[in-house]
Amino acid sequence: MAMLSSTGFASTQIWSSDGGCDISDKKLTTLKDRAREKIQTAHSLSVGGGGYVCPLLIREVFIQVLIKLQVCFVQCFSEADRDIMTLANHWNCPVLSSDSDFCVFDLKAGFCPLNSFQWRNMNTIKGTQDSYIPAKWFSLDGLCRYFSNMNKALLPLFAVLCGNDHINLPIMETFLSKVRVPLGASNSKGKRYHRVLGLLNWLSRFADPAEALDNVLKHLPKKNRENVKELLCCSMEEYQQSQAKLQDFFQYDTYACPEALDLGLPEWVLVALAKGQLSPFISDALVLRRTILHTQVENMQQPNAHRVALPIRQIIYGLLLNVSPHLENVSLNVLPPRPLAFSEVERIHKNIQTSIVDAVEPPMDHADLSKLTELSLARRRTLLLETLKVKQSILDPIPASLKLPIAVSCYWLQHVEAKAKVHHLQALLLGMLMGPLHAIINSPEKKDLQEDGAERLCEELQRRKEQARRGRRLELDTAHVFCQWQCCLQMGMYLNQLLSTPLPEPDLTRLYSGSLVHGLCQQLLTSTSVESLLSMCPQAKQLYERMFNATRSYAPAEVFLAQVKSNSKKKRPKKKRTSWPKNRVGTISDKRCWYELNNRFGPLMLENTEEQTEASTLD
Repeated sequence: MAMLSSTGFASTQIWSSDGGCDISDKKLTTLKDRAREKIQTAHSLSVGGGGYVCPLLIREVFIQVLIKLQVCFVQCFSEADRDIMTLANHWNCPVLSSDSDFCVFDLKAGFCPLNSFQWRNMNTIKGTQDSYIPAKWFSLDGLCRYFSNMNKALLPLFAVLCGNDHINLPIMETFLSKVRVPLGASNSKGKRYHRVLGLLNWLSRFADPAEALDNVLKHLPKKNRENVKELLCCSMEEYQQSQAKLQDFFQYDTYACPEALDLGLPEWVLVALAKGQLSPFISDALVLRRTILHTQVENMQQPNAHRVALPIRQIIYGLLLNVSPHLENVSLNVLPPRPLAFSEVERIHKNIQTSIVDAVEPPMDHADLSKLTELSLARRRTLLLETLKVKQSILDPIPASLKLPIAVSCYWLQHVEAKAKVHHLQALLLGMLMGPLHAIINSPEKKDLQEDGAERLCEELQRRKEQARRGRRLELDTAHVFCQWQCCLQMGMYLNQLLSTPLPEPDLTRLYSGSLVHGLCQQLLTSTSVESLLSMCPQAKQLYERMFNATRSYAPAEVFLAQVKSNSKKKRPKKKRTSWPKNRVGTISDKRCWYELNNRFGPLMLENTEEQTEASTLD
């Protein structure tokens, strides 16, 4: 979520994002449901259907882009919605988000849905040189005026009656059925749409939430009323301002999060989480002893791709277990007793399961978590490389920016579940050249540019990437192999961050492109050779050979078994072509953006509300 604050003639974008799961775990059911939905979407994509699944490392890429663009940002300790509302009201600026919950929050300067921005439609204000991008602006006051000037304090009750991420009581169907929400004359918007409008009309009759809540409870069995009232009131609190002062972070580079302070977490951990230097994965593991492993577009018949990186996660868990006695005492006062094992929510076939994973003590003496940053660089780097089963000497010829990806690739090749072949490795390493090629092209010293052919090679790789995007359907086994590599990279980066980056963090924006490596894989099996491709750029060829030699020493012999290249001239028996959906892999099945799906209060942002409200009044 972002905020736009005006300072003089400039507009400053501030970005705030969710951190780990809420300590109360009140959204666990919702998170599991979303995980199941993502598995179904990923499966659809894997067989040629439509949908959208975010790349595994999208959060890390996004943070790197924010840093490059010098956009100020903070990562909240858990749910960010209340903190964002509080900060936006403090600065009197609008919130930009794809989360329709902000239709319910009382925001002084309103809410701009991200999907309403016409990013490619830049306009100029007449008579000036100022430019703007058209967008929609949602005002809670305007909504309340439309519904008979209803009290906006009723909106949190409306949200929990509709059902949100924190509460979804089946018994509320009893209330909604008794007050009879009619579908109205026009059914094109669906039952839920008319229920939302009817509920707003019904609530507008009451002066305040207390009166409205009493009328809700009248429709429920007496034995349930007290429990339901307590749950509804507790859920309504989620729409009130928070105690956190995010403005302190932007002014003093730190802020006090009451939840985190109550847990007694080490200061360096809190600072690193706020700055996005540690992932929410770390805070979930540290506080809840539970993590959620996100599904990619992979082969659903095989074990999930995250299994490959399990030994890395076990070392991460071992480091997080080694907390100071003070933290253990404080944590035990807040949370129920916690086992030494961790639970992981992961994919099993096309469903989810929770697996118990034992933490592994790192293979060296180390301080407690609060003193982890005090270890020497050499000790931290040794712990990282021992976990990845890589020798330091292997990485010596590799540029600093690629040491971690190459170390991760060595780990990936050694794992028995990663059935990588030489063309997978070759395509991966060729893709890693994009960053160095751009560095050569943008270098101030370009005297040897034409000779090195960096520009030509970069253009050739880009051309092959575009070809792959328009090409054939996904090769599932190849996709699964690269998903496994991404899981290893993700956990390798998280361990590196936890150890305060003993190896430089790679530039993810140019490290890996799925379209490029998938396209190169196919071409390396049919018509292209690495040698012919790199012949135009000696510098790139030299770097590729260094990376290949480093990784080759860790690859089992079967990786290099000869691949039979396809011979296009050889006659093959004709097969009936399978009719695949028009929405090929990686496309979206309709015109809605991915972030519009499941947007609970989306109907509130429709412009033609008045057309649908006439017949949607509750009795």
